Formats: sequence, C-alpha cells, structure tokens
Amino acid sequence: MLLAISPPILIQIIVWGLIVGCIYVLLASGLNLIFGVMKVVNFAHGEFMILGGYISYSLSIFVGLNPYLSIFVSMIVVGVLGVIIERVCFHQILGTSKLNELILSLGLIYVLQNTMSILWTDYPVLINSPFESRVLDWVIIIGITMLIMTGFYILIRRTKIGRAMRATSQNRVAAMLMGINVEHINMLSFGLGTALAATAGTLLAIITSITPYSGEIPALKAFTIIILGGLGSPLGAVIGGLGYGLIESVAVTVLGGTWRDAVGFIILILVLIIRPMGLFGEKEI
Repeated sequence: MLLAISPPILIQIIVWGLIVGCIYVLLASGLNLIFGVMKVVNFAHGEFMILGGYISYSLSIFVGLNPYLSIFVSMIVVGVLGVIIERVCFHQILGTSKLNELILSLGLIYVLQNTMSILWTDYPVLINSPFESRVLDWVIIIGITMLIMTGFYILIRRTKIGRAMRATSQNRVAAMLMGINVEHINMLSFGLGTALAATAGTLLAIITSITPYSGEIPALKAFTIIILGGLGSPLGAVIGGLGYGLIESVAVTVLGGTWRDAVGFIILILVLIIRPMGLFGEKEI
C-alpha cells in the first residue's frame, strides 16, 4: 500500500513521523536517564511532560512569552519539581522493592493529574504558535530537539557531572568508593530527566491539544522506546524514538487511526521475543 501513496503524501508521512519522533526522543531520553542512573521505574513521567506543556501554555497566555522561549522556563520549573519529588518520594524507597516504586509512581500520576485539573481544568488546551506556517513550526521543533539532545550528549559525555552519572549508572557502589556523591547524582538525573519531559510537553502542546490526562499513553510509549533501543542506551532512545514516530505515522496512514498505538506495541512484543535486551542493549552477565 505504501507504493500506491503519492510522493507528496509520503513526504508528509515521513515529516510528521519525525516531528512526533522528536517528542518521543525527548520523553524517552529523560526516562532512560532516570532509569539508567537510579534504576527507578517512574510511570508518572508522562505527567511531568504534560505539566511542562501547561506551564508553557500559561506563560504564553498570561505573560505573552514566545512558546518556544517558554520551553527553557518550563524545563527549569519542572526540573526543580522533579528534584523535590526525588528527595521527598523516590529517595525514601530507593533500593527497596520494585513494587514500592510502582505504587509510588502510580500514586504520583493521580496526584499530578488532579493538581493539573484543578489549576487548568479538564478542557483541552493548545499553545498557539507565533508563526502562521506549520512548516516553520516543524522545522523549529526538529531544530530545538537537535539542540537540546546535542547539549544533553555533551553533558553526558564531555563533563565531569556526565562522567559521574555514567559511573553511577554502571556501578553505584564503585562510584561511591571513587568519591562520587550518588545522592546528588540521583537528584540531578531525576531533575534533568523531568526537564527533558517538560520540553517534550511544550512541543506536544504546540502541535496538538493536551489535557491533564494526556500523559499516560506517551509514557507507555516511552517505556516501549527505551526497551526497543535498549535500557540505559542514549543512542537507543534517539533511534527508537524516531523509528517509533515513523512507524506510528505510517500505521495511521495505511491502517487507520485505531492502529496508532497498537502497532508500536506489536513491534515491542516481537523485539522482546527476538532480542530481549533491545536493539542497542547489552546482555547482562
């Protein structure tokens, strides 16, 4: 059926897949960082994304700030909130049963959803772009994603903090013996991870409307992406996010909107059967 699609439609499918993929890359990269460093499963990650979108929406409406500039304010606010939640909540149960993490993160979902519902109501909101051309918006979204992910790569690979994060991810005990304050690294990782999610939320709110409950499915997709790419693999999160966006775009065009979410999870099942460690993951010894 793809062969019967005209070139302009095919280009639109690819471009839209890349746009959606950029949002997935940011969301999955933040989740991957948190899991890689802390080994914590945070199902409330999607709610941090939507919160970032709402903050940017409020800044654009009440302050008149360009929504693309509001991204950086949203990152800071949500990142600080992430640090607070890590200290108050996840720090207290770190190293205990995974069931505790599951219950805590599920509880956070309802707390954050209801808080956003009180502050912004349940009605869908959309951030109005300052530009008339949607094509320009798409270019900016791709450019912002590239800029942020480049900065993220430099931070992780070229800085002392990044090396400490990677060391903590590989072996927490050895990192502590080498003088790394793993508690500070936990805070920074959780804060940075939620800040990346906030960026994804702003971009999402620019291309489609959001509600307090819009984060649940994207969070599940983020988990799918990091499993596809390999847990703890930054490259896997990028390639997995872009690939997932393209697959989803093709599925919607060829099979219909009802297959938007199903196709990705079908691929996840196949990958778990064929290569459980993901495309770029390594087998545990």
